Amino acid sequence: MNFPPPGRFPPLILDDVRGAQKMLSGVSRVTPLEGSRHLSALVGAPVQFKCENLQRTGSFKLRGAYVRISGLTPVERAAGVVAASAGNHAQGVALASALLGVRSTVFMPVGAPLPKVAATREYGAEVRLHGHVVDETLAAAQEYAHETGAVFIHPFDHPDIIAGQGTVGLEILEQCPEVRTIVVGVGGGGLAAGIAVAVKAVRPDVRIVGVQAAGAACYPPSLAAGHPVSIDSLQTMADGIKVGRPGDVPFGLVQELVDEVRTVSEDELSSALLLCLERAKMVVEPAGASPVAALLSDPKSFRGPVVALLSGGNVDPLLMQRILTHGMSAAGRYLSLRLRLTDRPGALATMLGVLSLADANVLDVSHVRTDPRLGLTEAEVELHLETKGPEHCEEVAAALRGAGYLVMG
Repeated sequence: MNFPPPGRFPPLILDDVRGAQKMLSGVSRVTPLEGSRHLSALVGAPVQFKCENLQRTGSFKLRGAYVRISGLTPVERAAGVVAASAGNHAQGVALASALLGVRSTVFMPVGAPLPKVAATREYGAEVRLHGHVVDETLAAAQEYAHETGAVFIHPFDHPDIIAGQGTVGLEILEQCPEVRTIVVGVGGGGLAAGIAVAVKAVRPDVRIVGVQAAGAACYPPSLAAGHPVSIDSLQTMADGIKVGRPGDVPFGLVQELVDEVRTVSEDELSSALLLCLERAKMVVEPAGASPVAALLSDPKSFRGPVVALLSGGNVDPLLMQRILTHGMSAAGRYLSLRLRLTDRPGALATMLGVLSLADANVLDVSHVRTDPRLGLTEAEVELHLETKGPEHCEEVAAALRGAGYLVMG
């Protein structure tokens, strides 16, 4: 990736974010705050969601894209803009360009989810599919910019982008003046940096906590080194914060103004997404659920009132299905086990009767009689069950053992 050198831009200040807020009036939505009784009980203080998943295009990205493109000169607008993205930034640039009457070209990876590709086209962008990873897509977009003169719109490494994203912070202060902690997902750092600039200038006592996926956490080593550091391995379902190197511009602001950057696991992300869906009735993508994952992993470490930013809700239905399955497993809602029983007529039905009395729902049964490890009168059954949680899993296993079955886990 090509990043602007440090010092290229003037320092970002509160007035820049306030100017962006005026520019976005009537363009972006003032998204609501929604309380979470479940998380409030865990934290021991009020917890509210800032619902940018309900923003136009389904994420906060419209804010920064619109401010950045609005700032182009007439000559630059005439040349058009180009961006590279697997989803949210693509849609933000496409809609912002359409609203401003600027031609946009968006490069997306070949494997980008079809709903995101279709939405980007519907917002008015010309979509070009190139590369199988974002770095290849980004290189193609930058080459296009060099060849055509189109302005490359970076997803996070520009002051106008950061100022636009910072308007989320101003809204939080207006909607929850008593806030003491803001929790926000971090990828390249544009959103966290913008919120920090806005909030710390008005309320320096507010604690800002950034959250990264443990499998794509470029900020902890970068903060330790004192400068942006690239990481090679990016393994996370949270593609919205799957970034291998902090942006130079947001890094300096995060380093100065963000109080802490934490990491969360894939299990914690999927459990958080499931909680948003079940308890809050919110469709949230994994990156957007990262603040909720942080709250779930260590709820007593946050001072309330807390605002957790749900940054986006653009999740592919097929990925959602896999994530929900993963989340239910992580939450103890599935139980897989093997057990031995006597191979005689009715034995399987008797065992299923025990499960019925234990109120476990059978999803799949595999019945093996021919394994050489089994005795002549034995059969082995592998079960996949739907349960009500970890305690119910223990109750089901105990019921089977109490009925005389050898449960092997």
